[in-house]
Amino acid sequence: MSTKVGERVLPAGRARRPSALDQESQKNRGVRAGTRQEGIATPWLFLAPYLLLFGSFVILPAVLGVWISLHSWDYTLPNKPFVGLDNYIALFSPGSTVFGPFWGSMRATGIFTALSVPLLLIVPLAVALLMSKKFPGRDFLRAIYFAPYVLGVAVISVLWRYLLDNNIGLVNHYLGLLGLPDDTAWTTTTPAVWVALVGVTVWWTLGFNAVIYLAGLQDIPIELYEAARVDGAGPWMQFLHVTIPGLKPILSFITIITLLASANMFGQSYLMTQGGPGRETRTAIYQIADTGLRNFQMGSAAAMSYVLTIFLMAISAFVFYLFREKQPKKRRGVRS
Repeated sequence: MSTKVGERVLPAGRARRPSALDQESQKNRGVRAGTRQEGIATPWLFLAPYLLLFGSFVILPAVLGVWISLHSWDYTLPNKPFVGLDNYIALFSPGSTVFGPFWGSMRATGIFTALSVPLLLIVPLAVALLMSKKFPGRDFLRAIYFAPYVLGVAVISVLWRYLLDNNIGLVNHYLGLLGLPDDTAWTTTTPAVWVALVGVTVWWTLGFNAVIYLAGLQDIPIELYEAARVDGAGPWMQFLHVTIPGLKPILSFITIITLLASANMFGQSYLMTQGGPGRETRTAIYQIADTGLRNFQMGSAAAMSYVLTIFLMAISAFVFYLFREKQPKKRRGVRS
């Protein structure tokens, strides 16, 4: 048996020694393999803090919430018996003690969401369109519109509770100076209570949505507006056919986050109206907190939260469907 090296044939047992070029090639392959392994590990090292926090504060609580919803979980008692889907079934059983309060709170959540979301889509857009123009004092007005958003819900709610007080509030005082009714009970009667909650929420959060709109407006190429003007389009037609299509991804994002925020409203109702009059403004989050933390029915509260989550996921999916990018249909070729 022999080993062939170039044109020479070496006897068996005399294998060719690796050349310097072969050694360098093997070394380079080892370096490249190590580099690839480091390249794979590097992104995970950067993601590790986020994944750790996300798992600790989102995934783990979500799994624990499902587990709690399957038990009669009263944290004041040592025993927490497994009840399966009984907590969920009770929410859909008209004779149960949780049916009426829960669906009443879902109704209140629906009313607040239906009233606030359109305003939080339209008013901030109008503000953003105004702030996109160049005029003296524009930067100051931008700061004024955004300023309320930096305050916490507790500050906003307590502040407006006093401003809207029907006895000492400044709102009724100034309405009286204008010759309008000055005895409106903004936080204790309907429909005034909804006007108060929605109005305060819009005033508080419109600055955030306006900033997002403003960023989207700045990304629309100016050439599109110039081309529209050349074609004879006026301001309204430019808004419909240039601005709105250009803001479509922004509109989708703002619609979803506004829907979720409105459906999770709690602080304004709790601090301004205490859920009143009666249970009129007791939202779903208010009811969940009351059931779990005041009545100690953590199992029922967890089940309520997951029913609300399913509703919000369905609505979000519908919004994504409405704002999806429609692909042009392929036209079939015409046979000759």
